[in-house]
Amino acid sequence: MASHRKSRPSGTRVAGIRTPALATAALTSVALLSQTANAAPSTDDKPSLEEVEKKVDDLYRQAESATDKYNAAQENTVKQRKRVDTLLDDVAQRTQRLNEAREELGSFAAAQYRTGASAPDTATFLLADSPQDYFDQSQLMGRLTNRQKGAVDDYVTEQSATMAKRQEATQSLQKLTESQSDLKTSKATVQKKLADARALLSQLTAEEKARLAAIEQKKQQEAAAKAAELARQQAAEQKAQEEAAAQQEASSGTSGSSSSTATDSSTTDSSYATKAEKALAFARAQIGKPYVWGATGPESYDCSGLTQAAWKAAGVDIPRVTYDQVNAGTTVSLSAAQPGDLVFFYDDISHVGLYIGNGMMIHAPKPGAYVREESIYYDGESSIYSVVRPA
Repeated sequence: MASHRKSRPSGTRVAGIRTPALATAALTSVALLSQTANAAPSTDDKPSLEEVEKKVDDLYRQAESATDKYNAAQENTVKQRKRVDTLLDDVAQRTQRLNEAREELGSFAAAQYRTGASAPDTATFLLADSPQDYFDQSQLMGRLTNRQKGAVDDYVTEQSATMAKRQEATQSLQKLTESQSDLKTSKATVQKKLADARALLSQLTAEEKARLAAIEQKKQQEAAAKAAELARQQAAEQKAQEEAAAQQEASSGTSGSSSSTATDSSTTDSSYATKAEKALAFARAQIGKPYVWGATGPESYDCSGLTQAAWKAAGVDIPRVTYDQVNAGTTVSLSAAQPGDLVFFYDDISHVGLYIGNGMMIHAPKPGAYVREESIYYDGESSIYSVVRPA
């Protein structure tokens, strides 16, 4: 699953796909409570089935979005901390050079004092607000040797650069503080949403939990049937494309242009397939590991942490969070999806899985679940947002 609020991404949506289906927990609560509601009117303050349905679904979806915000805030914090460290190191080095330039100027002033030359001018120079203010006076500039003038120029340049870097470091420290605050807020939000959802679901009886398992099994069967349907569709389209390519090749004879185009296309497909195989091999090796929000491995993952790690194993770097990953490649139609493609879910793009073919994917589903293979229709066809080819 997928961390701070950000404007909605501009990723292209698959045609005909819209708002997500309800979360499993919400469906369970609806089924369980509906029978009670139909049997007799509620005589206590227990929420209605519609209220439970909406509340549980909202909590899990809010937790998904908050997890993405947490991931983004964490990434920004790490980057900002590295920048601050680099700036502080630079400031320290510049301060050292500034001190060395100041010492050299001091040696010139001491030499002038010992020889009795221009003592008043030297004292005035050392007490001035800035060296350049004083050296703008042509009478003193004329007395300085080329070496002394070079030392003064170096001092003035280094002083200006050091002040600028100190200011930049101060601003970066402020941004780091803001990133850390965002990180803390997002973490608290995720924990609160998940705790609220667990509290609602803990009210289920043993009988209700058994019926929950039955509902889940039925959903999986329906999703598997949809996946098989997509697999047949993709196989038919692939066969048609191969037949069309063969006919075109036969009709064009030995055309150099056609041959070159076909070769380039084949090379591109082969290159992607090779990388995709590596990404899928990595993902399969993670099956059975727990979903943990904000995790990037190796012992646990959230949804975008898994897809990022899988493609990194194939030598391809993609962003950390779902709403950045959706823009990190070429959007393709669902029927054209190939193994290795990223499948995104829901209007807020809060979930992602790695397509393995035949309507199936590997993903880290949700809290309490484990990395697994599952139909891309696990939450209904309407939950699918888009498919993206990252390499």
